[in-house]
Amino acid sequence: MVNYKSHHLDGIFAALSDPTRRAVLARLSEAPELSVTALAAPFAMSLPAVLKHLDVLEVADLIRRSKSGRTVSCRLNAAPLQEAQRWLAHYERFWSDRLDALARYLAEEASEGPLPTLTRARYATTNPTPNVEPQPCPPTLNPPRAQSPASPSGASSGRRRRAASAPGPARKR
Repeated sequence: MVNYKSHHLDGIFAALSDPTRRAVLARLSEAPELSVTALAAPFAMSLPAVLKHLDVLEVADLIRRSKSGRTVSCRLNAAPLQEAQRWLAHYERFWSDRLDALARYLAEEASEGPLPTLTRARYATTNPTPNVEPQPCPPTLNPPRAQSPASPSGASSGRRRRAASAPGPARKR
């Protein structure tokens, strides 16, 4: 297997797992550099929340920040994305080879004629037909739980706490 820095890839994929961070990267890919306030403008969240997303992206080395006066600007660093793309390409080749082998096998089976009845029956019970639309699961028929009139959720409630007692004697100073 190809030797990758797994902890570095973990950070990259964790950073890419959030849609807000992916949107920030998309905005940075369209402009060479944007200020933090410009990056935060389209999001319906506070500036500190956007800064937390930027921290995650910076730890994953997907962005670079620079400060000029009081303005903090961000730039995209695409090198880690290339590393993640190489990792994905490795497994894409693996699955392409597997799917090609499956296609060859199915073509050979189709050219030999119909499957024997026993094999076809076993195939039908273990593998769903790919052209059939999935059917929704039937609703479960669980009997309704008895609910008490005091608690519509059916959960029992404990004793109600009494109001706080009178304050104790004051401390002497």
